[in-house]
Amino acid sequence: MKKYCKGAVRFKQWMLYKFCYLMHFREPVLLKNYDEIVALVQKIRKNNVMLVVDPGIHKLGLSTNLIKALEDASIKYTLFTAIEANPKIKDIEQGVVLYHEAKCDMFIALGGGSAIDSAKAIAARVVRPKKSIEQLKGLLKVGRKIPTFIAIPTTAGTGSECTIASVVTNSEDNHKYAINDLNLTPHYALLDPELTLGLPKNITAWTGMDALTHAVEGYIARDVPKKCKLFAEQAIKDILENMREVYDNPTNKDAREKMLKASYKAGVVFTRVGLTYVHPIAHTLGGLYNVPHGLANANILPVCLRYYGSKVWFKLANLAEICELTTINMTMEDKANAFIKKIEELNDYMGITQKFDIKEEDIDKMVDWSLAEANGQYNPPVYLKGEQIKEIINPNLKFFHKDLIKRLIVPFLGLAKVLTLGPGIINYLLSVFEIHRPLYKCRYSLIIVHEC
Repeated sequence: MKKYCKGAVRFKQWMLYKFCYLMHFREPVLLKNYDEIVALVQKIRKNNVMLVVDPGIHKLGLSTNLIKALEDASIKYTLFTAIEANPKIKDIEQGVVLYHEAKCDMFIALGGGSAIDSAKAIAARVVRPKKSIEQLKGLLKVGRKIPTFIAIPTTAGTGSECTIASVVTNSEDNHKYAINDLNLTPHYALLDPELTLGLPKNITAWTGMDALTHAVEGYIARDVPKKCKLFAEQAIKDILENMREVYDNPTNKDAREKMLKASYKAGVVFTRVGLTYVHPIAHTLGGLYNVPHGLANANILPVCLRYYGSKVWFKLANLAEICELTTINMTMEDKANAFIKKIEELNDYMGITQKFDIKEEDIDKMVDWSLAEANGQYNPPVYLKGEQIKEIINPNLKFFHKDLIKRLIVPFLGLAKVLTLGPGIINYLLSVFEIHRPLYKCRYSLIIVHEC
């Protein structure tokens, strides 16, 4: 398990997000309908549009109207639907080959986060042909303008239509990670609630909680600009007010539209201010066990919020007041807990509260991947070490922190030598601590069940 220097990591995070004030985070131009898309394509005179569509969405016929609009206007397009729930690098490379073979020169992505992220990754490889996806992961590795890109989300969750991120999975080691670059933000987006009306209940629940996680994590991060703070508050309030409604009444267009706009705002927020440790852990579950991203976030979010403790009470208490979850005599801690409880109740109501079975040999890998993502790209309110990430993943594991024991015992080593007890006493004390004293005892609800 890789070790990090807290001071160096926190300084790097602080510098990165201070530097962000000097960077231009553009937002996509919002289009109203397919007619505007057709007019735009005709205006910029593109020869062949690469139409990246989620296969499930295509099978349901949700792409029919867009395809008809393009065909009626005699706009040439190339359809690509080889997309999985967690986009794989091999599929992206297949898309790159098709893009060049068909001589495409712009993108339209229709679907959830998987379709839009796949199209972004293909676009990144198109403008960076000499770099692999692995070489593009992390921050600002693309560095070149991508072809004209229109995103049409069919879920109210990922916010990929306005973010700088493309999340992909390496099939060889199941490592799920993000390519983050300002150039990956779509140039245009169409937010059409009609496309979300037919979503199954589980997809509605997962994607809605994904959007909530984006907004909450962005809100509690450090160095949040006023606009992002306002967007996060609006998004969280709208999601908590409309989540049950869209779950119970999927055809409520007004509620669906509010959820779609909230998802967009949440995407703007976390693109600018980053996330915390919830998403990095969720990415490991998605990569290793193919757990739906929103489902993982929904269950990890309340656990992490409780783990962060007093560092986030003030902000969570503020959210509780905005969402009208408080009473007169509640303390700041009570208000924060009321907000967390609201999230847990929402998970229970939609039947998505879940524990995940994981293999013991994967835990160190999950910790390393989570820390690499969080420490290198985000600005969380609390700095967590590897042992603490382990505790969040599985508090039932008895973690034995030998480095801490060593620090406790070394001062007495000289005395031990004087008493001619030698190193034997050290080994004895280590064995006593290892067998009888797990140093990390969890106070939080178990989210993941260790597979014995």
